[in-house]
Amino acid sequence: MAFVDLTKQLAQQAIQSAIQDPPPAAPAADNPGAVILNQIGAMQKALKDDEELVIYLQSGAEKIRVMEIFLPSAQVAVLTGIDANRVITRVVSAVPALQLLVRTGKTQPGSKAVRINLVMRSEEHTSELQSLRH
Repeated sequence: MAFVDLTKQLAQQAIQSAIQDPPPAAPAADNPGAVILNQIGAMQKALKDDEELVIYLQSGAEKIRVMEIFLPSAQVAVLTGIDANRVITRVVSAVPALQLLVRTGKTQPGSKAVRINLVMRSEEHTSELQSLRH
């Protein structure tokens, strides 16, 4: 009889855990920017302490090492990085037009690994801005 009670108790705990901790929602398939951020975030999370993700964006003759990706909307990305002259540069692009080169690199001995800052405007913030306009 005690085994049956234990089984019921474990089943109830499993159900409660599933209800309280739902799995994170996958990015919407119609939001390629969110998919890009999630992929880069997952690659970055898997890095060791002495590794860093190096992301390059080339636009014509300009090539920048990307340090931050900001998605103010589902259609637009703002990338901030450093160009060949070590000048901070921003590129504003339509998300579907982005072509990024991503690779893993070892950090120089004694230096700290750089992490890419990934920022996406939340839907709540967007709806607040829209309500302020009306």
